[in-house]
Amino acid sequence: SASDLGYSKTLAEVIAAVKKTGYGARAVDRAEAGADEEEELARKSRKDLTVFALSALLTLPLVARMVWELAGEEWRISPLVQLALATPVRLWAGARFYRAAWGALKAFSSNMDILVALGTSAAYGLSLYNTFIGGGELYYEAEAAVITLILLGKWLEIRAKRGTTSAIRALMNLRPETARVLRDGREVEVPARAVASGDLVVVRPGERLPVDGVVEEGTSQMDESLITGESMPVPKTVGDAVTGGAINGEGLLRIRATTVGAESVLSHIIKLVQGAQGSKVPVQKLVDRISSIFVPIVIIAAIVTFLVWWGISGDYPTAIINAVAVLVIACPCALGLAMPTAIMVGTGQAATAGILIKDAEALERVHRID
Repeated sequence: SASDLGYSKTLAEVIAAVKKTGYGARAVDRAEAGADEEEELARKSRKDLTVFALSALLTLPLVARMVWELAGEEWRISPLVQLALATPVRLWAGARFYRAAWGALKAFSSNMDILVALGTSAAYGLSLYNTFIGGGELYYEAEAAVITLILLGKWLEIRAKRGTTSAIRALMNLRPETARVLRDGREVEVPARAVASGDLVVVRPGERLPVDGVVEEGTSQMDESLITGESMPVPKTVGDAVTGGAINGEGLLRIRATTVGAESVLSHIIKLVQGAQGSKVPVQKLVDRISSIFVPIVIIAAIVTFLVWWGISGDYPTAIINAVAVLVIACPCALGLAMPTAIMVGTGQAATAGILIKDAEALERVHRID
């Protein structure tokens, strides 16, 4: 909620502010947030894959024609057929970029979605003009290819995020649902979240600890691999600190709960992993800052290109084509595709080696390890 973040705004006002910038937001029950998010990401991943696949199917003939012509062979596709292939890519598959760009413009800010919208709109608009009026070159393949490539990047990004969400779900599953608490001299089974600090919790051999605490009675061996990564048993006796989620080995323990719920060590680990989902690689943060001035610079560069070519040659169509080229080339294809791919491969390879990446910045800094 807004108060948790230190703001005086109400939740409704925060959601309204987020939506004003062109993004979506909704309130989520914390108890169900993990499962809801995992299900939502799975649904979004399937949807994004479907959109990308259909967009690629429509784009393929356009790109194939261009490659064929570069190879010196003539392969003609009717302008109207090209228009029919490119239009669904623009109006359906690429709609998300235009909505985000419009939201940014309404908020008087600039982002990479604006460059995508400008570049693809310029290529499509010029091609549409030449289809019905000008009779010049068509650039439908550029518009469709840019959108399709960035859609691929978005799908890869969601797929990587799903992997992190699965890791969070696995961490959450380390916490037992119930705990045995001594009340009035007898054991009472209660929900783990109902255990209060100071309660005396009974943990039998082979069970996971429901809370962080201190051993009051008993001795045992503890598997603390969830914290240390080391599965060798750790001896525990009276007075030793223990961590919720660890596995009690061989002895019956009575533990005095110290930190419970959101303050436990396991909860903090889960928060760190959840924070990693929303983090950005430092170079992406740099790009976000630069985009506030980059977008206006690209627009100015395109206008100057048009004016210079028109002034020198007097060739209006060529001046338009070169100005459009500036806008199309400025589309952030590499950032939209390469960055999510690199993060997905990096986190995936680390996960297979048993390494959990704390955040995107940590992944970027791995190359400094000696």
